Amino acid sequence: MGEKPEHFPRVEAKVAYDSERIYIIWKVDDQYIRAVAKEHQGPVFQDSCVEFFFIPDNLGGTEYFNLEMNCGGTMLFHHQDFKKKGSINITKDDINQMNVAHSMPRLVKKEIQEATTWYLEYSIPFSILANYYQLQAPKSGSVWKANFYKCADKTSHPHWLTWSEVDHPTPRFHLPEFFGTLVFE
Repeated sequence: MGEKPEHFPRVEAKVAYDSERIYIIWKVDDQYIRAVAKEHQGPVFQDSCVEFFFIPDNLGGTEYFNLEMNCGGTMLFHHQDFKKKGSINITKDDINQMNVAHSMPRLVKKEIQEATTWYLEYSIPFSILANYYQLQAPKSGSVWKANFYKCADKTSHPHWLTWSEVDHPTPRFHLPEFFGTLVFE
């Protein structure tokens, strides 16, 4: 988003699902890595971070989820409902039902300058999402709207990358009109 950054990490995301959960696995070939957000719902987007924003259907309404997680597994997870309630934090109890694995330490206070590949994976139970959204678990043929992002706002080499192009002159990920399409097989 905006000018092409000097540091342009290579990022891959894979998505899978079963009847109970959606699974996301990230591989990031990165540099200038940091993770200083200590608590869930903190400013993880300032760290070396990947983000999954999604609408769990193809209705294109005003509701979506944003799950932002730094390389150490600390997350910011919200349900956005602009017409009714605004932004709602996913509760600590709900976050604790997620499975999260990460290859980097939880905190990386001194920025890692060397080229490093890091991995992050998590699963989100559909039962959590149903606490905030009228959700039916996906099945073959289901369509969701989504976007995948990589950012690092407060590293020495900030960047804002998107999977589905966002036509906005400055970094802004909260634009569901630019989400791409996920088709479940």
